[in-house]
Amino acid sequence: MPANIEIKARARNFADLRQRAEALSDTPAQVIAQEDTFFHTARGRLKLRQLAPDHGQLVYYERTDASGPKRSDYMIAESSEPAALKAALTAALGVRGVVRKRRSLYLVGQTRVHLDEVEGLGEFMELEVVLRPEQSDAEGQAIAQDLMTRLDVQEEDLLEGAYMDLMEGMEGK
Repeated sequence: MPANIEIKARARNFADLRQRAEALSDTPAQVIAQEDTFFHTARGRLKLRQLAPDHGQLVYYERTDASGPKRSDYMIAESSEPAALKAALTAALGVRGVVRKRRSLYLVGQTRVHLDEVEGLGEFMELEVVLRPEQSDAEGQAIAQDLMTRLDVQEEDLLEGAYMDLMEGMEGK
């Protein structure tokens, strides 16, 4: 199963973060509107990411909820019929919730830097260091730590879970 080392953090200064990401990136930002529908599962997380009416990705991942750089094992299945897939998964598993965001994707070496504007939650950033088969978690964590420093991400900005978890936490308040 493919893996990455990732972090998620609140963005204290989104404009500054964008400037830093642009300066580090190998390519211009790709802006992507995403709607992630999360489904109930016995373990891990399962979401259907709808990118267009005829393009979706079913993403299953397992990751510990910890604030620092952590390993995420994942599988992605592409779909040209995301609406039909969503209907089937909704009937089988039930919907946990929906997260809508505008994502700016920057590529920095083997790392995907996401600047996310999440509907109802605010502004965030994620790092996903895509591990090569020969790389250890420690190597990926070192890359993530270096980028956190270069992007001025502070320890107190780090978050543990997924956007879905934050949304559920807000519902309880």
